[in-house]
Amino acid sequence: MLLFVYLNLTSVKPFAGVIRYIKTSYLDVTIINNLTKSKMSKSYYNADDLKKFANITEFQKPLGDKFFEYYGEVFKDGALTAREKSLIALAVAHAVQCPYCIDAYSGDCLQKGADEEQMMEAVHVAAAIKSGSTLVYGVQMMNHVKEKTM
Repeated sequence: MLLFVYLNLTSVKPFAGVIRYIKTSYLDVTIINNLTKSKMSKSYYNADDLKKFANITEFQKPLGDKFFEYYGEVFKDGALTAREKSLIALAVAHAVQCPYCIDAYSGDCLQKGADEEQMMEAVHVAAAIKSGSTLVYGVQMMNHVKEKTM
């Protein structure tokens, strides 16, 4: 039996959770869940929040302003074009699993002339790096196992 924790992000208490048990038997997966449909259909991610991104200066204006100044400089044409930087940002957005960034940079890439094939290739680059970075830790495991078994 596998234990999976579902965080109820609509709760006022931080990290309040509802525990779900997922029972697996061969290829059959049975989810035993007492969450109501209305709770399950709510999402922590709200696409409208992306429009509020500029408001991050509200609670800390000096640092927010510095961030946006830096952010603007980073995405200007330089050694890399703004289009190339947007493709990199789209790939990173997928690697860090930021739905707001994915929305923003999907549109930004299209606006800067990238096509769907280039965008998906960028996502595959991120996926390859993320999977490679996971696999390279296998060297540590192999070193540890060899040390223990020699």
